[in-house]
Amino acid sequence: GFLPPACVCGGRGQQFGMRCCEWLRCCGGGEPRPRTVWLGHPEKRDQRYPRNVINNQKYNFFTFLPGVLFNQFKYFFNLYFLLLACSQFVPEMRLGALYTYWVPLGFVLAVTVIREAVEEIRCYVRDREVNCQVYSRLTARGQPPSSAVTVFLFITQNQRVPADMIFLRTSEKNGSCFLRTDQLDGETDWKLRLPVACTQRLPTAADLLQIRSYVYAEEPNIDIHNFVGTFTREDSDPSISESLSIENTLWAGTVIASGTVVGVVLYTGRELRSVMNTSNPRSKIGLFDLEVNCLTKILFGALVVVSLVMVALQHFAGRWYLQIIRFLLLFSNIIPISLRVNLDMGKIVYSWVIRRDSKIPGTVVRSSTIPEQLGRISYLLTDKTGTLTQNEMVFKRLHLGTVAYGLDSMDEVQSHIFRRDPGVLGSSPTSGSSAGSLLLPLSLACSVPSLAVRRTMSSRVHEAVKAIALCHNVTPVYESNGVTDQAEAEKQYEDSCRVYQASSPDEVALVQWTESVGLTLVGRDQSSMQLRTPGDQILNFTILQIFPFTYESKRMGVIVRDESTGEITFYMKGADVVMAGIVQYNDWLEEECGNMAREGLRVLVVAKKSLAEEQYQDFEARYVQAKLSVHDRSLKVATVIESLEMEMELLCLTGVEDQLQADVRPTLETLRNHSRPRSRVWMLTGDKLETATCTAKNAHLVTRNQDIHVFRLVTNRSEAHLELNAFRRKHDCALVISGDSLEVGAGTPPRTGKLTCAVGDGGNDVSMIQESDCGVGVEGKVSEGAGGLLAAQRSVRGCQVVVLGWEAHRGWLLEKQIAHFSFLPVVISTPRPRYSTIYTMFPVFSLVLDKDVKSEVAMLYPELYKDLLKGRPLSYKTFLIWVLISIYQGSTIMYGALLLFESEFVHIVAISFTSLILTELLMVALTIQTWHWLMTVAELLSLACYIASLVFLHEFIDVYFIATLSFLWKVSVITLVSCLPLYVLKYLRRRFSPPSYSKLTS
Repeated sequence: GFLPPACVCGGRGQQFGMRCCEWLRCCGGGEPRPRTVWLGHPEKRDQRYPRNVINNQKYNFFTFLPGVLFNQFKYFFNLYFLLLACSQFVPEMRLGALYTYWVPLGFVLAVTVIREAVEEIRCYVRDREVNCQVYSRLTARGQPPSSAVTVFLFITQNQRVPADMIFLRTSEKNGSCFLRTDQLDGETDWKLRLPVACTQRLPTAADLLQIRSYVYAEEPNIDIHNFVGTFTREDSDPSISESLSIENTLWAGTVIASGTVVGVVLYTGRELRSVMNTSNPRSKIGLFDLEVNCLTKILFGALVVVSLVMVALQHFAGRWYLQIIRFLLLFSNIIPISLRVNLDMGKIVYSWVIRRDSKIPGTVVRSSTIPEQLGRISYLLTDKTGTLTQNEMVFKRLHLGTVAYGLDSMDEVQSHIFRRDPGVLGSSPTSGSSAGSLLLPLSLACSVPSLAVRRTMSSRVHEAVKAIALCHNVTPVYESNGVTDQAEAEKQYEDSCRVYQASSPDEVALVQWTESVGLTLVGRDQSSMQLRTPGDQILNFTILQIFPFTYESKRMGVIVRDESTGEITFYMKGADVVMAGIVQYNDWLEEECGNMAREGLRVLVVAKKSLAEEQYQDFEARYVQAKLSVHDRSLKVATVIESLEMEMELLCLTGVEDQLQADVRPTLETLRNHSRPRSRVWMLTGDKLETATCTAKNAHLVTRNQDIHVFRLVTNRSEAHLELNAFRRKHDCALVISGDSLEVGAGTPPRTGKLTCAVGDGGNDVSMIQESDCGVGVEGKVSEGAGGLLAAQRSVRGCQVVVLGWEAHRGWLLEKQIAHFSFLPVVISTPRPRYSTIYTMFPVFSLVLDKDVKSEVAMLYPELYKDLLKGRPLSYKTFLIWVLISIYQGSTIMYGALLLFESEFVHIVAISFTSLILTELLMVALTIQTWHWLMTVAELLSLACYIASLVFLHEFIDVYFIATLSFLWKVSVITLVSCLPLYVLKYLRRRFSPPSYSKLTS
C-alpha cells in the first residue's frame, strides 16, 4: 500500500522511531518474486514486506531456556550429572541428601544460563540500538497506519540506511552522494550513488507525493554489486522511463557519507541483501570441551567395569543389578561435577584477562565459551585489505612503454605538464598554486628548439596525465576552514578546503598524484568536470556517459566532451587481464604489468579512443535502449559497450601500493615461524597473483628467498591431486592458489580436527568468522590483535589441561578409598561432596594463574606452542599417568591407615579425609610452575576451611582424636610416602629430560 496524497506540511515529515516492525508487516512465504512499488497510487496496497528488524540473537524469550539446556545436555558429560542427580529421587538409589547432588548441578547450570543470558542481553541491546534509530519520514498527512508500507525516508549524513532503497533525491549540489559500505562488503572506500534523474529534477521533496509513478525491481537476491530495475513516471506526456542500476540503490547497512538523501523502501527484513549474504551464527563448542566429553565416556566405562567387579566379588548375590547401580552412584566422583565448575569459571577468568590485557586495549570478548581455543589454533585465515593493510594507496609508478617514472623522477612528469600549458609561459616563476611551480625557472630555461625536440614526449605524458585526471569517480568537496565559507571556497577552488571523495582509494591516489604534477580536479557534478592547469586555466569537460567499475568487468570508463574543442573522447582504465584484449597490439604491456606486480604494485592500464559525433549518437541510442531492458540487461549493456572497446590507444600503466598496518611485519613473521615446517597462515585477497605474492613478502608472511609454488588453474579433481603432489615434494615452500582452483581442489574436504581462526575487519568477513572455530573481528589494526592472540595462547596453556588432570586424579583418589572400604560400615556420604568442592576446589582453580614461561618469551620462541598444538598435554597417555598416580596415592593412604591406625580404625573417616586433603594440597604445589600470591592464599584457605568444618562434622570426625600428636605424625608419614616419590620423579625428569621451556626460564 501507499500513503494517500494530501497536503504536505513543510515537505519533511515528522520524526519517528525507526522500529521498522511498527510499519513493515510480515509477508507470506514462497519464492522471491519481482515487485512493483507504486508511488502516488493510493488504491494499490497489495504489497507486503517482511519485518525489518535486525536480530543477531541465538534464542528468543521462549526458546532461551530450552535451547540453553539442550545445548548443555546434548553432551554426555552434562547428561551424566543430570541422570546422577535424578537418580536420587529413587529411595533404593539414594546415597545422601538431595542437595549434595542438585546444588552443584544447579550451580553449574546457573553459571551457564547467566553467562548465556548476559551475552544474549548484550546482543539484544546492540540490536535494539540499531532497530530504534530515529529517521525522518516524508508523509502526506499525520501519522499513517502501520499497514502503509511504501515509505519515503530522509537519511542524513552519517546515518545508517535501514532498508534496501531506491535513491530518489539528494541535497548535494553535484546531484550525487557517497556511501560507506565497510559493514556490507568490507571495503573502507566510499561508493558513489546517483539519484533517479526524474525525481532529482523535482522542485522539492514534497513533490514526490504528488507524482504518479512506480518502481519495477528484480526479485530479492544475494548480489550486492548488481541491480536491475526501472523507474516510470506516468503523469507526464509522454511517460518517462529510466533504467535503475546499482548506482541508484542504497543497501541496508551502508552509511550516508555526504549530504541528505531521500529514498523509497524496496526490500526489508529477510529480503535485505545484507541478510541474505549472512549465515545464521552457530553455537561454537571448544575442542577442549569435546575432548573432555570423550574422556568422560572413557571414565564412565571404567566406572561400569569397577562396579561390575565389586558386584562380582559378592558373587552377584541378591538384587545384584541394584547393587551395580548403587556402586555406579557410589563411585560417581570418578567424574567429579566440580570439573565442570572449574572449567566454566576458568573460561570466565580467561575472558576477563583478555579484556583487561593492556597490550590489546579495547578488546571485547563476544563469547566466553571458547577462549581456550586461542591456544590451539592450527590455521589462521586473515583478510588482507583493511586488515593486514591500511587500504591507503600511494602512487608509485607511471609507465609509458618506452619510459617509466618513479617517485624520484616525478619532477620530470611535472615539467612536461608545465611545458604543455600555454598559460605558464607568460606567468612569473612563482605564480600559480601548483606545488611544482618552484621548478619553473629550470623548466623555462630550456630553449625553444629543445622544447620542440621533447614535444612528442611531453604530449604523451600530458595525454596520460589528463586521462588519469578524467577517468574516475572522484568528486572534490570543499569544506570550510574557518576563513572562507564553503560557497566561496567552492567558487574559488581553494586548495586548502578541498578533499576528495571516491569509491576507491586507488582513484583518490591517482587524482592526488595528478594534482601534485600540475593537473588538478577542482570541480565535478553529474554532468561536468573541471580541471585546473598549472597556469590556473580551467578546462571544462561534459560527462556524456560513465561506465562504473564492476567485479565482473574489472574496468571502468567515461565518455567526455572537451568544451573548448568539442572533441569526444572515450577513456578507460582497468586490470591488465581484460585491457590486454581491448587496446591496440603492443609488445610491452604483459611484461611490464608483471614487473610492476612483482614489486607489490596494483596495476591499472589506461587507454583512450576518439569518437566522432555520429559515432557517439549511434552508441547512445543503443545504450539507452539496452539500459531499459528488464531481462538480460547486463548482457545487452555489456554488448553495446564492447562495441566501443576495440582498438583503443594504450596510454600508460599506473602503479599504486597499499600501505601495511603498523607492526604487521614482526607479527606475521612470528606467526610464520610458529607454523613451520608447514604453512599454517593463509592470506585471502582479491588482488592480482603477483601483487598478492609481493604483499605477502612485504608483510614477512613469506621470506624473500622462500620458494613459492603457484597452483596452476585446474578443472577437475585429478589435475588438482597432481598439482598437490607436486607441491608436497617441495620443502619449506609457500603456496599461492586462486579461488577457482581452490574450489575444484577442495571439494568436500574431510574434517581434520585442526582448529581455524579467521581474522577480518568488514561485513564481507562475517561468514568466514562465523564458520571458523574462533573468529576475531578487528577494528583498525590487526597486528595488535594477532599479537594478543599469541599472548592469549600462552596464558591459556597452563591451566585447562592441568585442571582436567587434577579433577580426574582427585576423583580416582577418593573413589580408591571408597572401593577398598566399601565392605566396611563406614559413613562417607556427607564429607565426600565437600572434598571436591569446598576443601580442594580453590587450589585446583588457582591453577588458572599458572604460567610455565612469560608471555614475552612465548612471543619470542613460538616453537613452544608445538606440544600444545599436537595435543600432547591432553593425550590419553597423560590422562593415564594421572589415573596411575591416583591409584598409587589411594593405595598408599589406604594401606598406610591399615598399618599405622590398626587399633584406631574406627576413625577411618578422619584419617582418610585428612590424608586426602593434605595430599591434594601438596600435589597442587608440586604441579605449579610459577607461584602467584593467590595460589598461596588458595592453599591456606582450603586448609582453613577443612579445620573449621571439623566443628560441624563431629558425628563423623572426632576432633579430639585429630588433635593428638600420634594422629599428626602418622598422617604426616602417610602423606609424605604418597607425595615424596612424585617429587623425586619430577626432579629427575627436569634434570635428565627437561621440558622445552626450562632453559628459557633458568
